[in-house]
Amino acid sequence: MAPLVPYFISPEFNFVIALIVGIGFGYALEQAGFSSTRKLVGLFYGYDFTVLKVFFTAGVTAMTGVLVLGHLGLLDLNLIYINPTYVNAAIVGGIIMGAGFIIGGFCPGTSLCAAAVGRIDAFAFIVGSVIGIFIFMEGFGAFEGLYTANFIGAPTMGEMLGMSPEMFGILLTLVAVIAFILTGKLEDKINGRETTISKERKLVYASITVIPVVLIMLIWITPSRKEMLWNEAETAAQSADFEVKTMDIDQLAFELVHHSHEYNIIDVRDTAAFKTTIPSAINVPLWEMDSPAWTSVYKQPYKKNVFVGDFSLNVRKAAALARLLGDKDPIILVGTVPEFREVIFNPVQPAADADKHELDTFRFREDAKIKLIRMEERLKNLRQPVKKVVVKAEGGCA
Repeated sequence: MAPLVPYFISPEFNFVIALIVGIGFGYALEQAGFSSTRKLVGLFYGYDFTVLKVFFTAGVTAMTGVLVLGHLGLLDLNLIYINPTYVNAAIVGGIIMGAGFIIGGFCPGTSLCAAAVGRIDAFAFIVGSVIGIFIFMEGFGAFEGLYTANFIGAPTMGEMLGMSPEMFGILLTLVAVIAFILTGKLEDKINGRETTISKERKLVYASITVIPVVLIMLIWITPSRKEMLWNEAETAAQSADFEVKTMDIDQLAFELVHHSHEYNIIDVRDTAAFKTTIPSAINVPLWEMDSPAWTSVYKQPYKKNVFVGDFSLNVRKAAALARLLGDKDPIILVGTVPEFREVIFNPVQPAADADKHELDTFRFREDAKIKLIRMEERLKNLRQPVKKVVVKAEGGCA
């Protein structure tokens, strides 16, 4: 399933949804006539362009849906898998599949659709596909050089053409409309007929065409939910009216020593700086704070979140963003992570004539230092990866 945000579809339920969607997809293919070889090969002979029209319609609809859901923050576009592109393999594979499509009259998906309604030629096509898969699998060593040649990563069409996703979306929609018009005229010419479209139907077609263009234009000119969220957090952090709880270095050290289970210490610095941090802290870089992987942390009802870092403004931004994402009462550390470590891990011996408060503070820091070092060592050991020992299997066939 798509990476919807928040994850309101559990991984276990994904298979049930996939089954239902698969049944619906197969039904739609069969109703569109895609179980008929005549309908499918009509694309190559020019007398029926239903396949092209269906694929363009599906592409434009899916593309518009992805852009809209991503813009509204309901879909994490960074988690969408894009097939890696091996140019040579794509060209050769496209030629083989195209030839198979023309000769057999099916593609892999439509062959299964046709087999489901009992078409014998579809079963023959599926058997041929399985044989082809077996040959490729067993002979991969011979094909590997061709298969992996000319790898260009996983670019999108917009990236390849040097344009934004919205610009490409409008371009694809216009190309689809032009393709529909031209293929309709070509169908009429090859089939020796003249199709007339009423004004009412033309109005319907025009309205359907305008919908994705308008939606994509709105996406293009309006800020996304992510942009609005960050702008609001930045404005709040810079405002003098932004009220947030604070905790000084000694207070945080005391809470960690006595009540560490009640707090999430969230270090918003980058990963490189996080190598030296406050004991028990987790690293959530500021620019990743709105990631779905972390939003559940801010909403924990039985834990308080303390945001720490190197710059006061970044910590305030993190607290403001966390509040927008569901943390009702974030806390920020007054001081930086290096200052915390310097004060607690290197306490300064007070002067001989120091008052009781200074002496008590020093003794507290000395005690906290010992306990926090132990905590740090214990957590460091817990975070070590599990060592896997590979044991060679013995026995069996020689």
